[in-house]
Amino acid sequence: MIAWTDRHCRFFHRLLTREARLYTEMITTGALIHGNVPLHLDFNEVEHAVALQLGGSEPADLAHCAKLGERWGYDEINLNCGCPSERVLKGAFGACLMNEPQLVADGVKAMRDAVSIPVTVKHRIGIDDETRYSFVRDFVGTIADAGCEVFIVHARNAWLKGLSPKENREIPPLRYEVAHQLKRDFPQLTIVINGGITNDEAVEHHLAHVDGVMVGREAYHRPWWLTEWDARYFGAAPSTLTMDEVEDAMCAYIERACAKREDLYWPAITRHMLGMRQGLKGSRRWRQVLSDFRLKHGPVREAFALAHQPAAAAVTA
Repeated sequence: MIAWTDRHCRFFHRLLTREARLYTEMITTGALIHGNVPLHLDFNEVEHAVALQLGGSEPADLAHCAKLGERWGYDEINLNCGCPSERVLKGAFGACLMNEPQLVADGVKAMRDAVSIPVTVKHRIGIDDETRYSFVRDFVGTIADAGCEVFIVHARNAWLKGLSPKENREIPPLRYEVAHQLKRDFPQLTIVINGGITNDEAVEHHLAHVDGVMVGREAYHRPWWLTEWDARYFGAAPSTLTMDEVEDAMCAYIERACAKREDLYWPAITRHMLGMRQGLKGSRRWRQVLSDFRLKHGPVREAFALAHQPAAAAVTA
């Protein structure tokens, strides 16, 4: 998720689950070809398994950026064919690519030829008022013929004009049955479902029909849910970290990160944690302090200590 799942967010989430695969925010091929590559691609080793999500359409550019991702140590290259912003229409990447399945197939083949790690595709189930199942079925079939074996299906249409990205996550109806049908029609493929999944009951329902579930905003806003996943879904040992221990680990991480970059202040990292104490006593105070940029020049551990004090305690610049 752009501006959300940056490296700081992923470090935090990896403290909560050892097994779930993490994805970068979408990074355009242009940003990697013409921009600061380390700034975009550097990540913490503890993040594995982690996928690099690319936005682009030119096969040669995608192949070049996929090679960069492999060189940097990512475990997967994911091509975004689902972002509905009008900016992606102008840049010829994101959801508009569903109208050009052969171009996507060419990009997937170019990336597969360039790297040895998996190349996957994330997409919607339709564009604008195109709701025929055959549209997404043929899209998946064309890309699968190019060698893609994993498809992450956001089970909503994308409206390229008239709806904001936020509205595109809420207004087009969810049609989970389309993703379920894709799995029945392509049993050899790995089909992962995405969109509006907010609890274990929904996850378990979908896992009876598809191979995996991707959770986005609910995991971001309610991150402590992630601590249940290793035991429930991966058969691994449950997380034993307490919230206080996670806070302490994040404090140490923030101190290291801010020491490396003079222009980085701790609220830019703690913003990813604001949902951790959701529903607990004092959570509102905790969120207010950890998002207060007036405190950014002070030590982060002092901010956490202040966040746990009663609301009557003064917050000063």
